[in-house]
Amino acid sequence: MSIICGVDEAGRGCVIGPLVMVALSVKEDNLKKLEWIGVKDSKLLSKEAREELFGRIREIVEDFRVEVIEPDAIDHALNDPNSNLNWLEADTSAKMVSELKPDKIIVDCPSTNIANFKAYFESRLSEGVRKNSKVIMEHKADMNYIVVAAASVIAKVIRDWQLEKIKLDIKKDFGSGYMSDQKTQKFLKEYHDKFPEIFRKTWKSFQRVEEEKKQKSLSDY
Repeated sequence: MSIICGVDEAGRGCVIGPLVMVALSVKEDNLKKLEWIGVKDSKLLSKEAREELFGRIREIVEDFRVEVIEPDAIDHALNDPNSNLNWLEADTSAKMVSELKPDKIIVDCPSTNIANFKAYFESRLSEGVRKNSKVIMEHKADMNYIVVAAASVIAKVIRDWQLEKIKLDIKKDFGSGYMSDQKTQKFLKEYHDKFPEIFRKTWKSFQRVEEEKKQKSLSDY
């Protein structure tokens, strides 16, 4: 029985909170079950639908791995001249997939250069998985492959839980964590220096706010 593995993430572009990566494996014969329960790309589902599917997906899959990559780890990768966010995702997903030992791996590629990302990803797989598994690397794989859509649902639910925990800890509502959200924009301006641990400091949006604060401080003299 072939084992198919899907890989996806949630929170890549957020200025607040972690990046959540998920790899899950399913027997090929069980892919239809994911369709029957209504799995689709997490962006097409409501929060309530995703949370309902979370438990049902876990009952169908063979195994899964989750990595929660905190803002400081993301900043470390981006500050390293030998790394970047794409390589961090490739390293993380290759590690998870290698533990699942699938026959086929389908990855929602975060890079504009699919060929380069695929080559790097394959180089990071364990030797056995690299030799025995077929890798499919595509943009929008979460729209085209049900197993990747399932990974996207798990990643999004866990990411949402992580954000809710942060909000409870700091007793503030910062919205979605994306700069397209006006609540997030306002929170960043007002609290970037009060809760620095929750922000990705290498993000241009964060650095702009810091620079604006420095300019205002200089104008006081």
